[in-house]
Amino acid sequence: MPLRFQSSPARASMPREPFRWLPLLLGAACALSCLTGYAFLDQAATAQDATGPDSGINPHPVHLRLPQTQPLSAVAQLGKSLFFDPMLSGSGKQSCASCHSPDYGYNPPNALTVQPGGVNLHKAGYRPPLSLGYLYRQRPFNIGPDTGNDEVAPNLNALAASARNDPRARKQAGVTPAVPAMVAQGGLFWDGRADSLQRQAYLPLLNPVEMANTSMDEVVDKLLRSRYRQTFTMLFGPGIVNDRGQLIDEAMFAIGRFQIEDPSFHPFTSKYDAWLQGQAHLTPAEMRGLRLFNDPRKGNCAGCHLSQPTRDGLPPLFTDTQYEALGVPRNTTLAVNRDPHFYDLGICGPLRKDLAKQTQYCGMFLTPTLRNVDRRAVFFHNGVYHSLTQVLDFYNLRNVAPEKVYPRGANGKPDIYNDMPAAYRANIDNTDAPFDRRPGDPPPLTAQDIQDIIAFLHTLDDGYSTQASDERKLKR
Repeated sequence: MPLRFQSSPARASMPREPFRWLPLLLGAACALSCLTGYAFLDQAATAQDATGPDSGINPHPVHLRLPQTQPLSAVAQLGKSLFFDPMLSGSGKQSCASCHSPDYGYNPPNALTVQPGGVNLHKAGYRPPLSLGYLYRQRPFNIGPDTGNDEVAPNLNALAASARNDPRARKQAGVTPAVPAMVAQGGLFWDGRADSLQRQAYLPLLNPVEMANTSMDEVVDKLLRSRYRQTFTMLFGPGIVNDRGQLIDEAMFAIGRFQIEDPSFHPFTSKYDAWLQGQAHLTPAEMRGLRLFNDPRKGNCAGCHLSQPTRDGLPPLFTDTQYEALGVPRNTTLAVNRDPHFYDLGICGPLRKDLAKQTQYCGMFLTPTLRNVDRRAVFFHNGVYHSLTQVLDFYNLRNVAPEKVYPRGANGKPDIYNDMPAAYRANIDNTDAPFDRRPGDPPPLTAQDIQDIIAFLHTLDDGYSTQASDERKLKR
């Protein structure tokens, strides 16, 4: 009999995980605030030029509405223990924290392109794990504007089919579209296949290249034999040990609660957060980087990685949680790419199955947060790049000098978009800056511009303090 997810009386008094209706309202507020938010940032950047020795101070500080810090609930404490316990894996050596280390902003703790997994930890994953940080406001996956009743599961294929001929959404930093476009948005993992943190915790358990359990019953048996058995009965009642489906449901629910309640997943303690609140100075390079990041004619980074507080004071998450096909080069070091006929098509598969026929989304992957991006060692869904300089070079040169981005094909010309089947290459973004230029055009960014943007990205690392800032300068 298949295991199922269901509710437990023990959580009747708890908020529904993961506050599924609230992110829709937050997303709408964020969209409404784009113009006012970027105007504020532009004014701040301009005003600092006239401040002389105090260059880099925010002359218009804001009050950010930060998550409240409270002791973890008993369910979240259970989830914390499970998050760090390797006994849930087939190998007995891999926990959630093995790929999502708190010391690295819940990114992987190493520079491997993909993480090892499987029963003997000898199998390579398909994609670099995304950070688990700052997901507490992530919306469930949907297609369309930020409206609708999320309590009723949408028919994604019907929504996708209705939007097939709609014009592509134009993304420009500081500009809100007059008419909301129908776009893929929300969800967890690179392809959005999980709609909640609970479901996200569930899926790696059976993945043969991750935790590699043979069945969910195997995981349940581990829980029943574990030191957590008494905790489960205390929290969810003695009947929990006889309901195998509900037991695994509550275990994954607990891990999700840990990620929502523990402030280490969304601390908002970066230098940029301090600057927004008037509590830190940005250096000249960081200030230039902020301007370039927000400039729609230059980096246009903020077109997808929203950098302004919402109208009601929620701090920016540096993602619009939407999906893009960027055409990054094929990573020939990935084991799956040894097959020349294999392509990772994101929303269209291979890991996600429900939208395989909606080919207008093939090759699209989630836009991740840039918070703590300095603590990542690999970038993009295939891990093809290992430095922020390489990432920005790709954005800067992909269209104007493709020979510097892609390998040469058999005809001696750049093998453009070599990680995307020709049938789907129309999905690749050639509209938004900096991808709106042609071969031979001047790059939008200079080498100094790129270093300035990277200097700004450093300000998105959590744990900022004057002492930490001084130590970083000494290491450079």
